[in-house]
Amino acid sequence: MTILDSLTTENPTPNQDLVGLLGAHLIYIYANGWQYDLYVKNSETIDYRIHSGMVGGRWVKDQAVDIVRIDDDTFKLSWAEPTGTSVVVTVVPGKRSLHGVIFFPRWVQESPHKTVTYQNAHLDEMRTLRDAGPTYPVFVVSEFARITFMEWLDIDDETVISVPPSELPAGYASRLN
Repeated sequence: MTILDSLTTENPTPNQDLVGLLGAHLIYIYANGWQYDLYVKNSETIDYRIHSGMVGGRWVKDQAVDIVRIDDDTFKLSWAEPTGTSVVVTVVPGKRSLHGVIFFPRWVQESPHKTVTYQNAHLDEMRTLRDAGPTYPVFVVSEFARITFMEWLDIDDETVISVPPSELPAGYASRLN
């Protein structure tokens, strides 16, 4: 019996115990070759780094996130960035799989290099660029990914994502387990 088996019309929300995802540190590679490094810091925030892809080199701390438990081992993370980019990531830790949909505003697709920075130090700049646009048409990237490295760490550990990808030790992103 899974948590979905107990759902009813009167109670359509499954148990929202996030213990299977909180503190998770994941390195994953999308089918298109883009590599990410994500830490589920707590039930409200994530930290992440982008190792390769259109905005490779970008990193973010304390990104507000909405996390829901879909089933026993399935979680959905959703967030909107100051750049105007929206992201939805479904994580299945037990199967080491993930599916992400990224909704890039047109300005990011046309000038991705403008976002390749430590976002937290450039929030006003990101909002100004977002507001200047163009926003539409939105560039949608929908990809499956394989989780290549996974570990569970303490919640609210500020050391997990603390430097840009360029300052990580050699081989950091290529670790496998």
